[in-house]
Amino acid sequence: MDNASPKNTMADTERKPLKDIFDEKRFELIAKDAAVVCRSFDVERFLAVGLQDHAQLTLLQRLRRVSMALRSTLPADYPEALDILIKLSSRTEKGFVSLFLPDFVGQYGRDNFELSMHALKLFTKLGSSEFAVREFLRSDLASTLSVMRDWSEDEDEHVRRLASEGSRPRLPWSFKLQAIIDDPGLTLPILVNLAHDPILYVRKSVANHLNDVSKDHPEWLLDTMERWPRDHPYPAWIARHALRSLVKAGHPRALLQVGASSQVDMAVPLFDVTPERLSLGETLTLSVTLQSTSDHPQRLVVDYRLHYVKKGGSTSAKVFKMKELTLQPHERISLMRRQLIKDFTTRTHYCGAHLVELIVNGESLAQSRFELCN
Repeated sequence: MDNASPKNTMADTERKPLKDIFDEKRFELIAKDAAVVCRSFDVERFLAVGLQDHAQLTLLQRLRRVSMALRSTLPADYPEALDILIKLSSRTEKGFVSLFLPDFVGQYGRDNFELSMHALKLFTKLGSSEFAVREFLRSDLASTLSVMRDWSEDEDEHVRRLASEGSRPRLPWSFKLQAIIDDPGLTLPILVNLAHDPILYVRKSVANHLNDVSKDHPEWLLDTMERWPRDHPYPAWIARHALRSLVKAGHPRALLQVGASSQVDMAVPLFDVTPERLSLGETLTLSVTLQSTSDHPQRLVVDYRLHYVKKGGSTSAKVFKMKELTLQPHERISLMRRQLIKDFTTRTHYCGAHLVELIVNGESLAQSRFELCN
């Protein structure tokens, strides 16, 4: 979600822990704004419930705690409570912080389907309702998918994107939708409606949705992408990015669909990884020279696979993109890629010898190593 995803809307929080999006000041601000739109709002009770064991809570636990605190202070009548939240939404900052609004709907509004669907459509324009709508997909799949098919044709790009992103089989930070994992055709009408969407972040969602499918049904995805319209740059872009995991894995049909040559005829005069030893915070440099040995042009997808050392000494491989290119007959080309080696929230580095493979059209053509040390 470009307007509220953990990946794209938290850039301003990188200097502090992500969970501090919902720090004590944020709870106080929500309470203050709620008291403005609802004079009877119990600020003290909201803060007492919301801030209990606050320091120990993760980001998503703090988000849920906002919903719980609102539930304990807003009227017990859900439509009345929702009306207050809609008024509160006009005072709420856009981005991830606004996700407490749809979260309340997802947790407490499943018995008021139509009213809740209307609210999720409204709230998604502030941030995203992608997590909350999954509660309805889990409890009433057919009815929710019917509404989301309508959303996929909405005039608002945030609503259209919600139709795709909210129904992803394996949405990060959320639970799996097993019914859609088992039958990806359930959401295909939504994705087809969005195939020519003019907004890039909507198309990214469609591609990510289809890439999710590749984890469980690669042949279904490949069959679908063979029928996918390619006569326009928008659906062609979606198809290419939907196949990215299969391309990285070297799947022959996926490589053919993105135009890669089925046979690679070339030498690798140079595959150099420097420095041979480095520490966290330093930059790894990959230098590659490819020499065509073919009399015909070759379309190449050049990647590299880095085998990260894990805590116990085993390794875990991750493929990184390097370049896509057409190598002319007997052409020689040099490539370079730099990568900063540092810890992320999703990866911790450990000392040891790290294998690096050069991957061209799914084939490992060369190897090198570097030593990571303290």
